[in-house]
Amino acid sequence: MLNVQLLLTGNELLAGDIVDTNSVFMAQHLKELGVEITKKITVGDTLSILVEHITTLSTDADVLIINGGLGPTIDDLTAQALAQAAGVALEEHPQALKELQDWCDRRQYPLTEPNRKQAILPKGCDIVSNPIGSAPGFSLTLNNCLVICTPGVPREMKLMLSESILPIIQTKMPADMNNKTHKLKVFGIGESGLQKIINDQISDWPEHIELGFRASQPLLEIKLTAHYLSDHGDLQLWTEKLRRLFSHHVVCEGEGDLPSTLVELLNTQNKTLTMAESCTGGLIAASITSVPGSSAVFEAGYITYSNRIKHKLLGVSEQDLQNVGAVSETVVRQMLIGALNASGADVGVSVSGIAGPDGGCEDKPVGTVWLAWGDKTTQHTQQLYFPGPRRFFQNYIAYAGLDLVRRFLLNYDETPRYVIERQRKN
Repeated sequence: MLNVQLLLTGNELLAGDIVDTNSVFMAQHLKELGVEITKKITVGDTLSILVEHITTLSTDADVLIINGGLGPTIDDLTAQALAQAAGVALEEHPQALKELQDWCDRRQYPLTEPNRKQAILPKGCDIVSNPIGSAPGFSLTLNNCLVICTPGVPREMKLMLSESILPIIQTKMPADMNNKTHKLKVFGIGESGLQKIINDQISDWPEHIELGFRASQPLLEIKLTAHYLSDHGDLQLWTEKLRRLFSHHVVCEGEGDLPSTLVELLNTQNKTLTMAESCTGGLIAASITSVPGSSAVFEAGYITYSNRIKHKLLGVSEQDLQNVGAVSETVVRQMLIGALNASGADVGVSVSGIAGPDGGCEDKPVGTVWLAWGDKTTQHTQQLYFPGPRRFFQNYIAYAGLDLVRRFLLNYDETPRYVIERQRKN
């Protein structure tokens, strides 16, 4: 693998005056190329510290990208630091001076001495063109490492990366390197649970297929990566093994999400969806309507937060609300039937729970929720116990509602892992 490292410079980064978005952008685009950043260091505008880190990183990396410190002011020290680390003199670079002069001419600016400083670069360096900025980028080989210096201005760095830097890096990659990634999105199993299942069920995971996890609650992403063209067949094989292993907990793949998957499924089956929400406050409806084209499968949902509105809009029995309470199997079933009748939808889901931090009791503590899902003929109900921060509870329960409808439409009879694990222990 190509070892690419980043050195970010600037007192303003360390002080928190600006947020580093450059390294995120670089990491994302390098990854598309099949290259992962192995190390990232941020330092201030101190010459000795810059020289120290340039020297150290260049002995370890194949490519070192330095971001920032190319400007005209006294604290822009990258050129000086690289020259000192390489043991070469600083000199005015003819191509850099020409690009700088052209930049000034296009804007009818005079070329001042501070601006001219940007053309004083390490002897022997090559220019990496900056199409829109005044500070030329440059590169120099140090300790068998290609050091590429880029401006800190995000707009300039982004254009340089795509037009100049990525093509340079691509020439240093092994000829058969071809990055390919498969992503599986799982709902209802935590990160540690996923790893334990893999450890228990798959003892021979291959080293050439990289396995990673990313928690993006409520979903969890499993990412499999093959870095070489010769491994792409194995990537498909091991992805299929994980599909089988996690079965119906895999809700989508690639860049998809659960709401999009459910909308697509409803479209395929030519069915419409409704929901009656209490504790989730409209999050289920919002997630569905965030999907383009959702109007084909969704016409109406009901946020019935109070008992009065549960009765008035959905026909929930006032006596049942009084006797068993809103957070009950009886009430969520009536909420579901009421929403199906009022909307004319084919399938639906209803939720009623105690999101907290107040409102719980001994029989129904904070985190208790009842869900109902199904159609006018068949309704299923389930109680879950999910204590935690209010927003996290709401998001998780909203996704549980979506997932249970998905499983209903696909006729899955497997009990989800989260249903087994999220039972309240009396």
